[in-house]
Amino acid sequence: MTLEIAAKEVVCTRTRWQSTATVRVRHASVDLGHAVLEAPLAVTAHPTPFTTSGGTLLDETVLSGSGAVRVVSVQGVDAAHLVLTDTDLSDCLFSGGFHLDQLRLEGRATLASTPTGWHRKGIAPVRWTRRRTLAEEHHWRAQTAGQPPVSAGTPPEPRRWRTGPHHPDPARTPDPDDVAALYRQLRKVFEDAKNEPGAADFYYGECEMRRHDRTGTPTAERRLLWAYWLLSGYGLRAGRALGWLAAAMLATIVLLMAFGLPAASPKQEVTGTVPPGGGTVTFVIDKQDPKNSTRDRFSSKRFDKALSVTLNSVVFRSSGQDLTTTGTYIEMTSRILEPALLALAVLAIRGRIKR
Repeated sequence: MTLEIAAKEVVCTRTRWQSTATVRVRHASVDLGHAVLEAPLAVTAHPTPFTTSGGTLLDETVLSGSGAVRVVSVQGVDAAHLVLTDTDLSDCLFSGGFHLDQLRLEGRATLASTPTGWHRKGIAPVRWTRRRTLAEEHHWRAQTAGQPPVSAGTPPEPRRWRTGPHHPDPARTPDPDDVAALYRQLRKVFEDAKNEPGAADFYYGECEMRRHDRTGTPTAERRLLWAYWLLSGYGLRAGRALGWLAAAMLATIVLLMAFGLPAASPKQEVTGTVPPGGGTVTFVIDKQDPKNSTRDRFSSKRFDKALSVTLNSVVFRSSGQDLTTTGTYIEMTSRILEPALLALAVLAIRGRIKR
């Protein structure tokens, strides 16, 4: 069966599809909530106006918009039989669906993004990382942020999280544990389609929900996720990792110039004892302990040495420079921390550009 529909709204709630069907839609918001699919069902956004049996174009003047199709719910649907092509999923509810990891998204699937611009959280400014998000995350964040409800039909504001149909009721809003499971299942849809950037966004969303989940995620795991998010955006934000790497290198240089470099290169000393009656003379060759400088610590020459030590630490090499005891520990710490930050940055770049 093939259906061609140009409408404002298509409601297929609790319908039963017993054979293969294709639904070509224009303009409409499609609700498939709790539909029973016994055979493959394809919902496709048709790019051009339909033609009538007489060969003339269907009059769509009563329908506003560009013809884009929005799927608003697949709740309770066995998604193993569902194919969505060129649809807008910005407000689609996936919670309660089955086999979401087997859903097929063809063509261009549009998802809601995070709010734009800078915001204030307490006294600190906050800017959300741009990524694809599920409607359920929007609803949970809007509910926890205490956003006021928005009347039906009001277009979403780019600078705010989208409110859900049951806003602000926490009992009917999916919590982070539920949303993390949705991200985990739908991430596989992008991975199967070889869409690594899309899968990366859903991995980021899953980690975000686990980081905020105070019931299903242990405290130690949440702390690790906080550190992973802060250092590199879960291994997906190269700019953040490179920023921390630059800060770590700058701190290493300053600490080495202040406490790590000796005032002068230690000189070798030779000591020995001549027996009174002559005979074999024994010499002991030793080197003075490096001593920190008490003045002119921040000179260009010391900066050059500190930079050399730091750059070698990034690639996990020893610089061979003479260092004080404090400087040795500073170099050891930088040789562990800075290569790890560099690796996170490389991993993040690879995750964003791989196709």
